[in-house]
Amino acid sequence: MQLTSFSDYCLRVLIFAGTKHPALSSVKEIAAAYGINEPHVVKAVHFLSKAGYLETVRGRGGGLRLKKDPKEITVGDVVRASENNLAVVECLGAGGMCTITPACNMKPMFKEALEAFFQVLDRYTLSEILGPEQQLKALLNIG
Repeated sequence: MQLTSFSDYCLRVLIFAGTKHPALSSVKEIAAAYGINEPHVVKAVHFLSKAGYLETVRGRGGGLRLKKDPKEITVGDVVRASENNLAVVECLGAGGMCTITPACNMKPMFKEALEAFFQVLDRYTLSEILGPEQQLKALLNIG
């Protein structure tokens, strides 16, 4: 299974904002730190603010910051929210049906595997990802 770039960018935005927390971050500095195009960061920030993970401050001197405590943000929740298709095989998708679905035993196997994947991600919070704070600040050019 491979996550979309969008989920990856959402996680990166949260890591940057969490590393800089409580100070405000800007789309421009996040994009520069990761070498990502600003429109991709804007899309992730918009999604994360609508989902309640980020607070955005408009106007001069505005920016974004975490709205939730990093200990309350699980990687599993972010991935579930940001991925629009978690069907690792066609039969797990909405309306997905291949020729052998009625007699196939793969669907339960892949469903179990996906559940195990999320059980692992649910054990980790943004707080744990932010563990090596000084190293992250150096790598992301956060002063």
